[in-house]
Amino acid sequence: MPLASAVLTGDRRRRSLVKCADELFNAHGITPTSLDSIASSAGFSRGDLDAAFVDKDALVEAVLDARHADWRANIAKGMEAFPDPRDKILSIFGYLEGWFAEETFQGCVFVNAYAELGRDVPWVAVMVLRHKTVFSDLVEALAVEAGLPVIAGTSIALLAEGAQVTAAFTHTVAPAREARTAAAMIIALYQVPTTGSLSFF
Repeated sequence: MPLASAVLTGDRRRRSLVKCADELFNAHGITPTSLDSIASSAGFSRGDLDAAFVDKDALVEAVLDARHADWRANIAKGMEAFPDPRDKILSIFGYLEGWFAEETFQGCVFVNAYAELGRDVPWVAVMVLRHKTVFSDLVEALAVEAGLPVIAGTSIALLAEGAQVTAAFTHTVAPAREARTAAAMIIALYQVPTTGSLSFF
């Protein structure tokens, strides 16, 4: 876990190291990426990195925390334009489509971290479970707000998770679009739209 004294190096330096580590972990994996390469790529000495993070685990934790915060913020931002909870749900897939189109997209960082470390590193598994649970809880809450059963939200969250995995190896945005259509169909099974704003395509 990161040391409390790590903040003494300055938040900007810490954020820069986390950002660089995130990019390298995403491109090459966590295990193959050395702390020396992270420090060098970020423009700092190894001593600077060691002053900010007690070990590699601390840096990985910081990267996952940052990704979790960014994910929540991006999902929330995508929902801002939609007052209807059904449209808020479907906006998730719009965000996913944009994300999948990015050149740096390599799949869900949390899924990748679990595949690489989670079975042997319990705290990574805990962080992955937290991330996935927070997302599922959000979609389930929106489903209930829309007058749908909780299971509808659970199922739609799973569609979003599956789309991320599929897009990682197909390298297309199609999984986001297809998952959105399936999500709209699930919503339609339980509730006929009254505003006319909900669409399958």
